[in-house]
Amino acid sequence: MKTSSRANKLLKEMASIERMERGKLCRMAGRSHYNLQAWRKGKNEVRYVRQEEVETLQEAIDGYNLFMTLAQQYADLIITRTRRNHKRRFSPKNNRKNKIQDKPKIGQNGI
Repeated sequence: MKTSSRANKLLKEMASIERMERGKLCRMAGRSHYNLQAWRKGKNEVRYVRQEEVETLQEAIDGYNLFMTLAQQYADLIITRTRRNHKRRFSPKNNRKNKIQDKPKIGQNGI
């Protein structure tokens, strides 16, 4: 299956993301630090984050979210193409053509 220019563009954009982090930043009430919360292996992991780390960490979280959005778009594109090709290949119209072509013509093979 040939990769379209849209698919290539999505893959390039995904590859250009250099920093990623899963999770969500939450400010701790009455405190100067934040929590980074993320689900890993079925459990909620929490990590304390200092104020000076927040901006860089939020950029990494945004990078991960962008990556996942692009990956979903890429998957949707490939799934749509796969279904379209499958439909073309296995449509009733194409099946009738294949059956007709498979029958030997009169005069072939001694018939």
